[in-house]
Amino acid sequence: MKYKKFVWIILIPVFIHMSVFIIGPIFAGVGISFFDYNPLNAHQNFIGMQNYVRLLSDNVFIKAVTNTLFFVAVTVTLNVTISLGIASLINSFRSNKVRSLFRMIFFLPCVAPLVASSVVWSKSILTTTNGLVNIVLRQLGFAGVNWLGDPNILMWSIIVFTLWADIGYNIILFTAGLDGIPADIYEASDIDGASKWQQFIHVTVPLLGRTFAFVLVMTLISHFQMFAQFAVMAVKNGPLNSGVVLTSQIYRTAFEYKDMGYASAISVVLFLIILVVSMVQQKLNKVEWEY
Repeated sequence: MKYKKFVWIILIPVFIHMSVFIIGPIFAGVGISFFDYNPLNAHQNFIGMQNYVRLLSDNVFIKAVTNTLFFVAVTVTLNVTISLGIASLINSFRSNKVRSLFRMIFFLPCVAPLVASSVVWSKSILTTTNGLVNIVLRQLGFAGVNWLGDPNILMWSIIVFTLWADIGYNIILFTAGLDGIPADIYEASDIDGASKWQQFIHVTVPLLGRTFAFVLVMTLISHFQMFAQFAVMAVKNGPLNSGVVLTSQIYRTAFEYKDMGYASAISVVLFLIILVVSMVQQKLNKVEWEY
């Protein structure tokens, strides 16, 4: 009984934190979405489902949804694939010092604040006139590219930056998962004559089931919520709204247009998407694996 009381006492701050900073804001956001809400007005008008009906005819919102889904699909696929490949290469080194060195190198971009990294890329690396990438291209005899001003290229530029800035996390997770696979399984497959590729497909990937499920879902959720690089690199949603995503549209609607009710409706849509992904996580976490 004393132990149970101690557990509840320890959990009280957690419940308070979740209620104040997570559960409360969620319910508040859902409630505000049913109002023509302006914090500067004393009286708020209840408008029911009008904000949600408005979403269906809002071309910018529809563009934000398609851009968000495209961004998440491409970055998550590339992120997980590349990070798993790099982690496997790192794990192939026998020296722990070499492994640690490469882990540190790939994790360094994750340490820098995302806003600061976005500014450096947009002002020093991807600028049209004197950006580092265009300087290299001109030295090689190619024409410079308007990386952040061309609606057909902007999203891809942000995707490349996101991979550079975020891939280190998953490399660390995958290398940790690979370290947990017993070496005798690989030795047994060597005796059976399996190639490195066959070992990767039939041994490594299946035994990384739980790690892969965790990495996939957490990467999905975090990429749906990404905002900083779009705010910095896609100024005012970019040309022809080519850089607008749900998070940036929520921010602009709430703080530039002062339409809090409509911004809350967009937030609810994003919340539902993330909720579905979280439910998928619960399903994927039931992956069974054994040595």
